[in-house]
Amino acid sequence: MSTPQTEPRTSPTRSAPLAGRRVRAAVIGTGAIGRGSHLPALAKLAEEGEVEVVAAVDVNAAAAEEFCRAGGVPHAYTDLGQMLAEQRPDLVTICTPPTLHKAQTIAALRAGAWVWCEKPPVPTLADYAAVEAEEGVEGGPYASIVFQHRFGSGTRHARRLLDGGALGRPLVAHCQTTWHRDTAYYAVPWRGRWDTEGGGPAMGHGIHQMDLMLDLLGPWSEVRAMAGRLVHDVETEDVSTALVRFENGALATVVNSVLSPDEVSRIRVDCERATVELTHLYGHSNADWRITPAPDVPAADAAAWRDFGPDVPSSHVEQLRELIVSMRKGERPRSSGADGRTSLELIAALYKSAFTDATVRAGEIGPGDPFFTSMHGDAPGWAPAAAQEVTA
Repeated sequence: MSTPQTEPRTSPTRSAPLAGRRVRAAVIGTGAIGRGSHLPALAKLAEEGEVEVVAAVDVNAAAAEEFCRAGGVPHAYTDLGQMLAEQRPDLVTICTPPTLHKAQTIAALRAGAWVWCEKPPVPTLADYAAVEAEEGVEGGPYASIVFQHRFGSGTRHARRLLDGGALGRPLVAHCQTTWHRDTAYYAVPWRGRWDTEGGGPAMGHGIHQMDLMLDLLGPWSEVRAMAGRLVHDVETEDVSTALVRFENGALATVVNSVLSPDEVSRIRVDCERATVELTHLYGHSNADWRITPAPDVPAADAAAWRDFGPDVPSSHVEQLRELIVSMRKGERPRSSGADGRTSLELIAALYKSAFTDATVRAGEIGPGDPFFTSMHGDAPGWAPAAAQEVTA
């Protein structure tokens, strides 16, 4: 994908105010996630009069043109800089491999466009800091991450119960992403490599459930982890486990795997008065949530907790809808800035703990720490061979 070269920060060239008009959006990367999730979400918001998709960009000209033909998008490009200059979109959605996210996000922000980027947003915390430095100070543009599991009626109701204290203190939690990926999956050149994917299942798969766990339980304080390569011939891990302590005192287990034939995604929070559990795979609705009250809870309380209201499934549509509202208000959206960084910080801590056999505390990974600039932290046995030679 062609992107402008990194240059000194300048004030973004902003499009006209959004009041009274549709948000002009462009899709970067026309592969499976762009076709299957981003374009349908944008099309839904277009039906509601909120969005118009003005362009798509892909390094493969034929792919970009086919994407535009199929989706009714007027302009196909192979050059991101040219598209930004000519179309001046208000919003750019990024659906490319992780190694491209930083440069493409920064290019869009400098052009005055808000960004909605697939996970992981960037491969390292240092890259995330570089993106944050390019955001607008007040009113945007801002860069947000696709964390669609936070959105929808089920998550909203569970978070309200937990935040309001109706269920009592959170005590024990479990966060599980146990999926299955075969050898063919890792035949894609950028997968399983630190420099192009940023990490293994903790970074590329479990990040969604870990982000949802953090959204429900709040800040963590320390983590103790293990990781392994048990099946796949990759640089990264193919399984990891962690114990996480939260600031509110809750203790959680986290499992991320691509070795599990019986695939499931699960969040469970045991509180003083009830257990809240979500069991799904790639998305959830109200029916995927279960609340089990403690024996002494009045039936009326339990009935109220189990009323999730009208069913609004988690989806790209729901997150995009909220993002558009934030854009129109000129407010920082959820899953951006410090809020978006929380998941990346937990994953960096998980890797550091697993690779150094030490407990890692919140806030300790910053500039000067090797895990700030690479998720493998140049750790022996985990860093790519070239990195290990440099540090030897």
